[in-house]
Amino acid sequence: MAKKKNISSSAIIDLYMDYILEHSKQPNSVYAFAKANNFEEAKFYDFFGSFEALETTIFKRFFDNTLQALNNSEDYQSFTTRHKLLSFYFTFFENLTANRSFVIHMLNGSKQSLKNLKVLTKLKHSFTNYINNLDIELIDFEQEQIKRIQNKGIKESAWLQLLLTIKFWMDDTSPNFEKTDIYIEKSVNTTFDILDVTPLKSIIDLGKFLYKEKIRTNEVN
Repeated sequence: MAKKKNISSSAIIDLYMDYILEHSKQPNSVYAFAKANNFEEAKFYDFFGSFEALETTIFKRFFDNTLQALNNSEDYQSFTTRHKLLSFYFTFFENLTANRSFVIHMLNGSKQSLKNLKVLTKLKHSFTNYINNLDIELIDFEQEQIKRIQNKGIKESAWLQLLLTIKFWMDDTSPNFEKTDIYIEKSVNTTFDILDVTPLKSIIDLGKFLYKEKIRTNEVN
Protein backbone atom coordinates (compact mmCIF):
# COMPACT_ATOMS: atom_id res chain seq x y z
CA MET A 1 0.00 0.00 0.00
CA ALA A 2 1.37 3.39 -1.00
CA LYS A 3 2.16 5.67 1.91
CA LYS A 4 0.23 8.89 2.40
CA LYS A 5 2.14 11.73 0.79
CA ASN A 6 0.27 14.46 2.59
CA ILE A 7 -0.65 14.34 6.24
CA SER A 8 -1.45 17.32 8.45
CA SER A 9 -0.30 18.06 11.98
CA SER A 10 -3.93 17.75 13.12
CA ALA A 11 -4.20 14.29 11.59
CA ILE A 12 -1.01 13.18 13.35
CA ILE A 13 -2.33 14.55 16.64
CA ASP A 14 -5.61 12.64 16.23
CA LEU A 15 -3.77 9.42 15.36
CA TYR A 16 -1.47 9.83 18.34
CA MET A 17 -4.32 10.48 20.77
CA ASP A 18 -6.12 7.38 19.46
CA TYR A 19 -2.96 5.33 19.98
CA ILE A 20 -2.55 6.55 23.56
CA LEU A 21 -6.19 5.78 24.35
CA GLU A 22 -5.95 2.28 22.88
CA HIS A 23 -2.54 1.31 24.27
CA SER A 24 -2.10 3.56 27.37
CA LYS A 25 1.50 4.27 26.40
CA GLN A 26 3.60 6.04 23.79
CA PRO A 27 4.40 4.19 20.55
CA ASN A 28 7.75 2.40 20.66
CA SER A 29 9.20 4.79 18.08
CA VAL A 30 8.24 7.46 15.57
CA TYR A 31 9.08 4.95 12.82
CA ALA A 32 6.69 2.34 14.24
CA PHE A 33 3.96 4.95 14.72
CA ALA A 34 4.32 6.28 11.17
CA LYS A 35 4.42 2.78 9.68
CA ALA A 36 1.29 1.69 11.57
CA ASN A 37 -0.53 4.72 10.18
CA ASN A 38 0.84 4.47 6.65
CA PHE A 39 2.84 7.68 6.36
CA GLU A 40 6.54 8.46 6.05
CA GLU A 41 8.47 8.96 9.30
CA ALA A 42 9.93 12.19 7.91
CA LYS A 43 6.42 13.69 7.72
CA PHE A 44 6.18 13.46 11.51
CA TYR A 45 9.30 15.58 11.88
CA ASP A 46 7.86 18.23 9.58
CA PHE A 47 5.69 19.20 12.57
CA PHE A 48 7.10 17.69 15.77
CA GLY A 49 10.58 16.96 17.06
CA SER A 50 9.45 14.16 19.37
CA PHE A 51 6.41 12.58 20.98
CA GLU A 52 6.93 14.89 23.97
CA ALA A 53 6.78 17.96 21.71
CA LEU A 54 3.61 16.60 20.13
CA GLU A 55 2.02 16.17 23.57
CA THR A 56 2.73 19.77 24.57
CA THR A 57 1.13 20.86 21.29
CA ILE A 58 -2.02 18.87 22.09
CA PHE A 59 -2.57 20.79 25.32
CA LYS A 60 -1.93 24.04 23.48
CA ARG A 61 -4.55 22.95 20.92
CA PHE A 62 -7.11 22.69 23.73
CA PHE A 63 -6.32 26.34 24.48
CA ASP A 64 -6.38 27.39 20.81
CA ASN A 65 -9.75 25.72 20.22
CA THR A 66 -11.13 27.47 23.29
CA LEU A 67 -9.92 30.91 22.23
CA GLN A 68 -11.17 30.43 18.68
CA ALA A 69 -14.65 29.56 19.94
CA LEU A 70 -14.66 32.62 22.20
CA ASN A 71 -13.43 34.98 19.51
CA ASN A 72 -16.14 33.74 17.17
CA SER A 73 -18.77 34.84 19.68
CA GLU A 74 -20.05 38.40 19.37
CA ASP A 75 -21.30 38.26 22.96
CA TYR A 76 -17.82 37.45 24.27
CA GLN A 77 -16.38 40.66 22.78
CA SER A 78 -18.74 42.78 24.89
CA PHE A 79 -18.14 40.90 28.17
CA THR A 80 -16.41 42.41 31.18
CA THR A 81 -12.97 41.05 32.02
CA ARG A 82 -14.45 38.91 34.77
CA HIS A 83 -17.01 37.33 32.46
CA LYS A 84 -14.44 36.84 29.70
CA LEU A 85 -12.32 34.77 32.07
CA LEU A 86 -15.35 32.82 33.28
CA SER A 87 -16.27 32.10 29.65
CA PHE A 88 -12.72 30.96 28.97
CA TYR A 89 -12.81 28.56 31.90
CA PHE A 90 -16.17 27.02 31.03
CA THR A 91 -15.22 26.62 27.34
CA PHE A 92 -11.74 25.30 28.12
CA PHE A 93 -13.10 22.64 30.46
CA GLU A 94 -15.66 21.62 27.86
CA ASN A 95 -12.67 20.92 25.60
CA LEU A 96 -10.91 18.97 28.34
CA THR A 97 -14.06 16.98 29.11
CA ALA A 98 -14.42 16.03 25.44
CA ASN A 99 -10.92 14.53 25.72
CA ARG A 100 -11.05 13.50 29.39
CA SER A 101 -9.60 9.99 29.04
CA PHE A 102 -6.55 11.32 27.21
CA VAL A 103 -6.04 14.22 29.62
CA ILE A 104 -6.38 11.99 32.69
CA HIS A 105 -3.87 9.54 31.24
CA MET A 106 -1.34 12.26 30.46
CA LEU A 107 -1.61 14.11 33.77
CA ASN A 108 -2.32 11.29 36.22
CA GLY A 109 0.50 9.09 35.02
CA SER A 110 3.25 11.40 36.25
CA LYS A 111 4.70 11.49 39.74
CA GLN A 112 5.41 15.20 39.29
CA SER A 113 2.98 17.87 40.36
CA LEU A 114 1.01 19.54 37.58
CA LYS A 115 3.10 22.68 38.09
CA ASN A 116 6.26 20.87 36.96
CA LEU A 117 4.88 18.92 34.01
CA LYS A 118 6.66 19.74 30.74
CA VAL A 119 3.58 18.66 28.79
CA LEU A 120 1.84 21.86 30.00
CA THR A 121 4.60 24.32 29.05
CA LYS A 122 2.99 25.55 25.81
CA LEU A 123 -0.39 25.77 27.50
CA LYS A 124 1.13 27.91 30.26
CA HIS A 125 2.74 30.27 27.75
CA SER A 126 -0.51 30.71 25.81
CA PHE A 127 -2.68 31.06 28.91
CA THR A 128 -0.46 33.61 30.66
CA ASN A 129 -0.35 35.65 27.43
CA TYR A 130 -4.14 35.52 27.41
CA ILE A 131 -4.24 36.76 31.01
CA ASN A 132 -1.78 39.52 30.16
CA ASN A 133 -4.03 40.72 27.32
CA LEU A 134 -7.22 40.67 29.40
CA ASP A 135 -6.43 44.16 30.76
CA ILE A 136 -7.17 43.21 34.35
CA GLU A 137 -7.34 46.49 36.25
CA LEU A 138 -4.54 46.84 38.78
CA ILE A 139 -3.24 49.60 40.98
CA ASP A 140 -1.30 52.01 38.77
CA PHE A 141 2.15 52.23 40.28
CA GLU A 142 4.51 54.75 38.74
CA GLN A 143 7.63 52.64 39.20
CA GLU A 144 8.19 50.39 36.17
CA GLN A 145 9.88 47.69 38.24
CA ILE A 146 6.85 47.37 40.54
CA LYS A 147 4.58 47.15 37.48
CA ARG A 148 6.63 44.27 36.08
CA ILE A 149 6.54 42.41 39.40
CA GLN A 150 2.80 43.05 39.66
CA ASN A 151 2.07 41.76 36.16
CA LYS A 152 4.24 38.68 36.66
CA GLY A 153 2.47 37.95 39.95
CA ILE A 154 -0.95 38.15 38.31
CA LYS A 155 0.06 35.78 35.51
CA GLU A 156 1.64 33.24 37.87
CA SER A 157 -1.36 33.38 40.22
CA ALA A 158 -3.76 32.88 37.30
CA TRP A 159 -1.73 29.91 36.08
CA LEU A 160 -1.74 28.35 39.55
CA GLN A 161 -5.50 28.85 39.73
CA LEU A 162 -5.95 27.07 36.39
CA LEU A 163 -3.81 24.14 37.59
CA LEU A 164 -5.84 23.87 40.80
CA THR A 165 -9.03 23.85 38.74
CA ILE A 166 -7.64 21.12 36.45
CA LYS A 167 -6.78 19.04 39.53
CA PHE A 168 -10.28 19.59 40.96
CA TRP A 169 -11.83 18.57 37.61
CA MET A 170 -9.66 15.44 37.44
CA ASP A 171 -10.97 14.35 40.85
CA ASP A 172 -14.57 15.42 40.21
CA THR A 173 -17.05 12.53 40.00
CA SER A 174 -20.25 14.62 40.01
CA PRO A 175 -22.71 14.33 37.08
CA ASN A 176 -21.64 16.54 34.16
CA PHE A 177 -18.82 17.73 36.43
CA GLU A 178 -21.25 20.20 37.96
CA LYS A 179 -19.02 20.62 41.03
CA THR A 180 -16.24 21.84 38.76
CA ASP A 181 -18.61 24.44 37.30
CA ILE A 182 -19.37 25.66 40.82
CA TYR A 183 -15.67 25.67 41.69
CA ILE A 184 -14.86 27.72 38.59
CA GLU A 185 -17.51 30.32 39.32
CA LYS A 186 -16.56 30.70 42.96
CA SER A 187 -12.78 30.76 42.42
CA VAL A 188 -12.82 33.22 39.51
CA ASN A 189 -15.29 35.53 41.24
CA THR A 190 -13.27 35.41 44.45
CA THR A 191 -10.11 36.31 42.54
CA PHE A 192 -11.74 39.33 40.95
CA ASP A 193 -13.23 40.40 44.28
CA ILE A 194 -9.72 40.34 45.75
CA LEU A 195 -8.35 42.24 42.76
CA ASP A 196 -11.08 44.87 42.92
CA VAL A 197 -8.96 47.99 43.02
CA THR A 198 -11.77 50.53 43.53
CA PRO A 199 -11.67 50.60 47.37
CA LEU A 200 -7.87 50.50 47.41
CA LYS A 201 -7.68 53.29 44.83
CA SER A 202 -9.87 55.43 47.06
CA ILE A 203 -7.56 54.80 50.02
CA ILE A 204 -4.49 55.66 47.93
CA ASP A 205 -6.13 58.80 46.57
CA LEU A 206 -7.02 59.85 50.09
CA GLY A 207 -3.46 59.19 51.23
CA LYS A 208 -2.06 61.27 48.37
CA PHE A 209 -4.48 64.09 49.19
CA LEU A 210 -3.56 64.11 52.88
CA TYR A 211 0.15 63.98 52.04
CA LYS A 212 -0.16 66.97 49.70
CA GLU A 213 -2.21 68.87 52.25
CA LYS A 214 0.40 68.20 54.93
CA ILE A 215 3.14 69.60 52.67
CA ARG A 216 1.08 72.71 51.95
CA THR A 217 0.38 73.20 55.66
CA ASN A 218 4.07 72.94 56.45
CA GLU A 219 4.88 75.45 53.72
CA VAL A 220 2.37 77.94 55.21
CA ASN A 221 3.77 77.45 58.69
